[in-house]
Amino acid sequence: MEKDDFIIEISLDESGLPLPTHQIAHERKAAIYDILKNNKFAVKKSRGKALPRGPFRLNLSIRNLHLVFKIRGAHSKTEYEFLLSLSPLRQVIKDYFEICKSYFDAVKRLPPSQIEAIDMGRRGVHLEGSRILMERLEGKIELDPQTSKRLFTLICALYSNM
Repeated sequence: MEKDDFIIEISLDESGLPLPTHQIAHERKAAIYDILKNNKFAVKKSRGKALPRGPFRLNLSIRNLHLVFKIRGAHSKTEYEFLLSLSPLRQVIKDYFEICKSYFDAVKRLPPSQIEAIDMGRRGVHLEGSRILMERLEGKIELDPQTSKRLFTLICALYSNM
């Protein structure tokens, strides 16, 4: 990766999606903040397409069960867009939501040792989701594991209102 291979801005196109709950809006803001704080992100070479150069501005949206990546260079108008099917991620996103619900319920009534066990499971599902995301982006986007984890969180927060 080059020194300019990172995201400096993330926007979400939520047109067509229901308004997020306060909790989901907070999750989205936190995920964006975490990504922008420290990330590695590069557009891979594509035949016949002019590609933007970093640093990058990223717009994410969901269209017909596809995650739409619109990527622009910070210093150019060159835009690269591609769709990523959410089908391979749907089950892990569903599992992640379920275990998060269990975790929040447990915090209210269970002892710390049981909460910790549920949280370990939550982190494992989250790690699996970020691994699948990296695999699905291979050949299109290069990112480090931390950025993939944070991006998976953002995708879950964007997907949650569907």
